[in-house]
Amino acid sequence: MKSSCAIKAATPLAFGEFARKTDHVVASAIVDPEAMLLVAGENGIGKRTSFDEYRRQSRGGKGIITMKAGEKTGEVVGALTVRETDEIMLITIKGQMVRTRVREIRETGRNTMGVKLMDLRGDEKLQAIAPVVSQAEEEQAQSAEPTAEKS
Repeated sequence: MKSSCAIKAATPLAFGEFARKTDHVVASAIVDPEAMLLVAGENGIGKRTSFDEYRRQSRGGKGIITMKAGEKTGEVVGALTVRETDEIMLITIKGQMVRTRVREIRETGRNTMGVKLMDLRGDEKLQAIAPVVSQAEEEQAQSAEPTAEKS
């Protein structure tokens, strides 16, 4: 089972304070009450879960089960904060890339395996997930960045 730990951003908490020897950080995501957490496993299985299903942890928290990881799902390879209107890119170890709409990924509970995100052939594994940023979003982000004054 793979766990998550939701903490306040201002909380000075070293990962080692709640980790077991076999644990490691796969991803961090910003909690947005209007968004969901998307988690993917190396065997192409993933899911969307509402952030409401995660309680805040404090110092010494052991985490909360995020995905029932096992032979079917494989290890967790990524997690993203997503909205219904977003698209993501699924990237395999052999370089195959699949673009998919977040709304096409079924919303499931926190302590479940999830659904198939993509078909993998042979020994191929999912390596990463990434958000797709549209040209309009990219231009908007660039125009919102403060420009340095030339001297």
